[in-house]
Amino acid sequence: MAAVLLLVSLLIAPTANAGPARTQNPVAGQSFSIATDVTFAPFEFQDSSGNFVGIDMDLIRAIAEDQGFTVDISPLGFDAALQAVQANQADAVIAGMTITPARQQVFDFSEPYFESGVQMAVLDTDNEVTSYEDLAGKQVAVKNGTEGATFAESIKGQYGFTTQYFADSASMYDEVRTGNSAAVFDDFPVLQYGIAQGNGFKTVTEKESPSNYGFAVNKGQNPELLAAFNTGLNNLKSSGKYDDILNTYIGAAATESDNSIPGLIKSEYKELLKGLWLTIVLTFISIVIALVLGAFFGLFRVSTKPWLRAIGATYVAIFRGTPLLVQAFFIYFGIPAALGFQMSAFTAGIITLSLNAGAYMAEIVRGGILSVDRGQMEASRSLGISYLTSMRKVVMPQAIRTMIPSYINQFVITLKDTSILSVIGLAELTQSGRIIIARNFQSFNMWLIIGVMYFVIIMALTMLSNRLEKRINK
Repeated sequence: MAAVLLLVSLLIAPTANAGPARTQNPVAGQSFSIATDVTFAPFEFQDSSGNFVGIDMDLIRAIAEDQGFTVDISPLGFDAALQAVQANQADAVIAGMTITPARQQVFDFSEPYFESGVQMAVLDTDNEVTSYEDLAGKQVAVKNGTEGATFAESIKGQYGFTTQYFADSASMYDEVRTGNSAAVFDDFPVLQYGIAQGNGFKTVTEKESPSNYGFAVNKGQNPELLAAFNTGLNNLKSSGKYDDILNTYIGAAATESDNSIPGLIKSEYKELLKGLWLTIVLTFISIVIALVLGAFFGLFRVSTKPWLRAIGATYVAIFRGTPLLVQAFFIYFGIPAALGFQMSAFTAGIITLSLNAGAYMAEIVRGGILSVDRGQMEASRSLGISYLTSMRKVVMPQAIRTMIPSYINQFVITLKDTSILSVIGLAELTQSGRIIIARNFQSFNMWLIIGVMYFVIIMALTMLSNRLEKRINK
């Protein structure tokens, strides 16, 4: 019996003396929406297979795997990514984002995961600008919200140059290629990667203004995610995987892909067709909804009841009197933030286009109805036919004949307006082009291809409009 008791005590003793039990990772098994930029190689960009890659992308996925959670990447663009987190449309942002005191008032940051710094670059054929002093009287290009822009602003008074702001890196570099700006200020790893990929630039200054990049969440939100990021980052650094990720992108050799127009079509057609398909889907769904809205509010505009006319006039004034870009931001960021719910970018895009096009459709309906001689309605009413029946059977059939060309024209306008929705992360045709350009730096050839694609679709719609008009007028 004593031997049995001794054996039991030996088995129990290690457990009793063990330290506290390891707590389970609170974010394990969860999924988080991570907002990011779309044109900031080597930190985030799209490869030739359509996957979003880069230092930030590989890093957040490796940390997610290490900590047992999953991520849904939302490529929005830098400005929109920050707004998405503030509006709780995304859980966090990782986009080569410099940790600054001003941003720390709005976001909670992780431990720094990369130390960057600013350099100035010019075209490799430019031998005139070799220092800040050579910028006197010239213009430089910078990107919204970046450390490069902050540094340029801090020294432009001293060296006598002006700054021009752009929403994405590709446009910033194109500004210098056109000759409108003399140089760019950008983070040194971004510049070094672009130069290695053959973007035609060279750096002419040393690295300035050292700064740290951080992973960020909305102030007071998702502290468990922030803690998991820090833990995972330290684990990756200890294992050597962090260095492997950096070495994959920084100092990468230049690519040797075919950047001619036929070569670009061959290598990028899948992404371009995906963007084109989304453009068409957005347009068709929005136009169908806009037709209904336009019919209702157009009839309100010509109603005999003053309160209905007031409703119709207010709707038209609001959506014709404000820019589509503002409407997109308000619907995608403003409304969800104010009411405390999430909305997908696709849903916000459909709502924005539908409401905007519906206002113009309403005016088309009003104009079509007013184009019908008033005597038609008076004659119908004198025969004892009700107002609604007279409108439906007498006025509208004649009004529709004059409205068809305007409807097709609005269809074309809405199709082109889909390009504005790139600001909320929808990868329609224009956004697809920007993403591809961020990878291969072939602005002229890509925009020519995209322009031809838009031209073909719009010409097809114009021909359809002309045929319908001829058939109706026979």
